[in-house]
Amino acid sequence: MLTKVLSMTNIGLKTSTVEVEVNVAEKGFPSFGIVGLASKSVEETKERVKTAIINSEMEFPIAKIIVNLAPADLPKDGSYYDLPIAIGVLSALEKVKLPKEKSFFYGELSLDGSLHHSRGVFLLGLLAKEEGIKNIFVPRMSANEASVIEGINVYPVDSLKSLIRHLNGQKLIEKLVTVDTEEILTDITPEFDFCEILGQKQAKRALEIAAAGGHNVFMLGPPGSGKTMLARAMAGILPNLTEKESLEVTKIYSLTGNIPPGSSLVRQRPFRSPHHTTSQIGLIGGGSNPKPGEISLAHRGILFIDEAPELSRASLEALRQPMEDGVINISRAAGSMSFPAQFMLVAAANPCPCGHLGNPKKECKCTSYQISNYRKKMSGPIMDRIDIHLTVPAVDVNDLMVNNNQKFDGEKTQDIKKRVSEARDIQSKRFKNLANVHSNSDMKNRHLKDLAFLEDKANLLLKQAVNKFALSARSYFRLIKVSRTIADLEKSETISEKHVAEALQYRMKEED
Repeated sequence: MLTKVLSMTNIGLKTSTVEVEVNVAEKGFPSFGIVGLASKSVEETKERVKTAIINSEMEFPIAKIIVNLAPADLPKDGSYYDLPIAIGVLSALEKVKLPKEKSFFYGELSLDGSLHHSRGVFLLGLLAKEEGIKNIFVPRMSANEASVIEGINVYPVDSLKSLIRHLNGQKLIEKLVTVDTEEILTDITPEFDFCEILGQKQAKRALEIAAAGGHNVFMLGPPGSGKTMLARAMAGILPNLTEKESLEVTKIYSLTGNIPPGSSLVRQRPFRSPHHTTSQIGLIGGGSNPKPGEISLAHRGILFIDEAPELSRASLEALRQPMEDGVINISRAAGSMSFPAQFMLVAAANPCPCGHLGNPKKECKCTSYQISNYRKKMSGPIMDRIDIHLTVPAVDVNDLMVNNNQKFDGEKTQDIKKRVSEARDIQSKRFKNLANVHSNSDMKNRHLKDLAFLEDKANLLLKQAVNKFALSARSYFRLIKVSRTIADLEKSETISEKHVAEALQYRMKEED
């Protein structure tokens, strides 16, 4: 007997419906075959399905079983075809009744018939809504991913046995209640509070500007000066994800299996900190079946690269295109696909390989050749794409806590975050009629004339800086964007001379 069950496949972030066709024939040599451009992981489904059915107190047929995953020209990968194939076999044997309404079945089976947490359930929910399919049956541990999608019924399944009982009307599975996204997108306590960072007032101010405008940052300083802590604290002052941004990030995290069991939408802006030994594919994405890399996992958040000059030159240079376009395009023999990569780059480096160059108390043992090679790793085109350049000095001993009764008296993260959010709100209103422009750093050069008005004195100062320091055209426009952000923090409609002057001090660190 032939039966058909619906499931899903994805190529990148694009999803498509898959018809799992199962034919069980009494005639012919007993066998179990899967066709339809299935990968090795799908081929392994056969043993899991057979054992899970037997351990669910059902009889597995001694027959010729053929499973076709249609359309056959789309690649199928992953273990989540276990459940639809098992249901297809049981339906062909008339052991279960399929729902009258079209339904998706999706999930990896354990040998005892229970269902494992499976990646991609959020994408499945979106596809179901798009295709008008009412019901989805997914592992209980993954079901919350789809609970925020309106218009579909999400059935959390514990095991194959419980699903059989539900389909046969013996014991129904209660569907999940749809959750309002606003109830999920709440404030989260940051890992580090800015008041815990001693000293570094200029660095804190610069990171506030960067967060307010979505600008890239480069920090240069000796070991122990607090570069990593500053970067991690910066994640706490970024504004909350909007509903649209949260959905974008959740799609990527669902695809890669980075949503923990029982969780739903991604609630906070990503902070990714890949090690400097990360490969180019690990950083930007790729592979024979391309998957998102760290830059896409940092979408709408921060990509922090510590010891940036230690990263391979090829990996660093691969950041250039996504830093400019906010998207990474990957072409392979299997096809081309794009992943979103609109991240803030925060890079940190030591002044030299040993880290003690310029330290009056510790002697630098690096040769001029070593120092030159170390700094050349950060190429001109990469540095030109970074808006804010910071020197982070060693913390002065007077700024350190010297007794247990001394309190953290710096400005708190929540106060800085309030100013940053207000500046972002100003930008949201400014860019409401522009597609793919969410912050000042996203502005194209053509937008600056109308959206970043410079006062006469500010314009004159900017021209003098360009002539004196031979700034590139890219640097010129990025200076205007940073100046616009500083003006937004002060709620100023125009860019004044003092706004440009402050923006220049964050640029001249690497230009002079």
